[in-house]
Amino acid sequence: MRENIKIGLVIGLTILLRWCVTFHPYSGRKNPPMHGDYEAQRHWQEITFNLPLNQWYSNTTDNDLQYWGLDYPPLTAYHSLILGNIANDINPDFVKLHDSRGFESSDHKQFMRLSVLITDLIIYVPAIVFYFFYAISEFRSIQENNIFGFKKLHFTILTALAYPGIILIDHGHFQYNSISLGFFLLAVVLIIRKFLSLGSFFFVLALNYKQMELYHALPIFFYILSECTPNRKKSILLCLKSFVSVSLTVIITFSVIWLPFLRNMNFIDVVIRLFPLSRGVFEDKVSNIWCTINIFMKLRKLFDHLQLAKICFFTTVIFSLPSCLDIYLNPSAEKFILSLINSALAFYLFSFQVHEKTILLVAIPVLIYFHYDPLPCFWFLIISTFSLLPLLIKDGLFSAYFSLMIFYGVLIFWIWFDEFNLNTKLKNENFTMRKRTELKEKNQSNLGKKNNLIINNSISNIYFSHFIQLFLELKKTFFYSSIVGIFLLSLVIRFVDPPRRFPDLFPLFISVYSCGHFLLFFVYFNIKQIFTLRSKTKKVKHLSKCE
Repeated sequence: MRENIKIGLVIGLTILLRWCVTFHPYSGRKNPPMHGDYEAQRHWQEITFNLPLNQWYSNTTDNDLQYWGLDYPPLTAYHSLILGNIANDINPDFVKLHDSRGFESSDHKQFMRLSVLITDLIIYVPAIVFYFFYAISEFRSIQENNIFGFKKLHFTILTALAYPGIILIDHGHFQYNSISLGFFLLAVVLIIRKFLSLGSFFFVLALNYKQMELYHALPIFFYILSECTPNRKKSILLCLKSFVSVSLTVIITFSVIWLPFLRNMNFIDVVIRLFPLSRGVFEDKVSNIWCTINIFMKLRKLFDHLQLAKICFFTTVIFSLPSCLDIYLNPSAEKFILSLINSALAFYLFSFQVHEKTILLVAIPVLIYFHYDPLPCFWFLIISTFSLLPLLIKDGLFSAYFSLMIFYGVLIFWIWFDEFNLNTKLKNENFTMRKRTELKEKNQSNLGKKNNLIINNSISNIYFSHFIQLFLELKKTFFYSSIVGIFLLSLVIRFVDPPRRFPDLFPLFISVYSCGHFLLFFVYFNIKQIFTLRSKTKKVKHLSKCE
């Protein structure tokens, strides 16, 4: 009972944060003729409620695709249809065909905001809680409480649910990312727990709500493939059964979702809307490699859209493969999460037609990896939210952004202070080295070479300790310098007017600054996955022998 109350308090606090953000403006507020994402979501409710299904993705007199035409998969359309019916019951003016364009009222805003909050409570929040209760086994054995009686599990859930990025985009800017990301998290939990078919089902739901879930598709494919590959522990028959079960689940789920569009060959219109090559390699100042390169080399002048799409495709595949192959050859739950981070980052940095909001697809795997490596994950989450700042300022959400960032920073430092503390890390490393030295001394004494080897071990340990200390000091220096840069650039873009000749100068600074960080994180998390985890596994085994 007490456990449920504590979880309820954690969830209540994060829901309060979301509700506070809803009082701020939204995308496109009082900004005709196109308004923004708020109007896009409302317009999809209007279209799906009033028009037959075969017109949802087609350009007709009643459905001008140039005015916020549907460009997400069928589950988004079905969700819009449900909301459209509810909206019509509340007030038919909310979704009246043609006449409701740009509709804005306090009642409608409350309805729309509540629709996001309820989907958060139904899908995303339970998915986060479900992950930390059932996917991470070590939390179930940790019993220590702090002065308030909360466990590490509760604080880790709070860390994930209080992430400013998704709160600002879904509850401020206005979107329903929590649905696809919630389905994705459920898929990850179930796949880690070896429920491969059920996990595949939820991932197909995520992919059919937003096609950007392709960012996570490769690691999930390779991890499931590794689980369906015969080895000493798994027979060929068992692996074949798993493979067939997963394949049938994917095929049947896709078929059921797409069946209404397959009858009249409307799926071609849907596919064209989902992958619009005509939009170009990027639109706004997104923090990826192509936007940064475009500063020095105008890509659109050198290549056409098709050529750029091919370049992006092959570049993304090349940078995703090392992580995916590693997860296939050396599968583990921790490597799987790291592979999800690395694949999503590769897609964000190198793929075609990336939006700034898709950084959330990287941030969610980072959130569920947080307890493994808190400081780099916290650093990434702050940078990912900062990269959204030009969009948030455009929506009038700077005060919400600044308040949430300060709150999140204070919260994380309070919860994870020991993990960020350099002296604590050095103390742990020294303890590890002492254990290794004691074991070597004991072994070598039996061979009669004790004195010389002890000297050599002591010297090597001193050098190793200095190296660790230098690395952690540099990491700490870079971290604080980066945070100061974020703080200064946030104030500059909000309160300083750019030169008239370069009106996009400050958004471009933020884009390049964030992209540089994302490239370094991409290298770091790949090294972490491919190399560090192997040595860490050996270290754990070695220490267990010492003890």
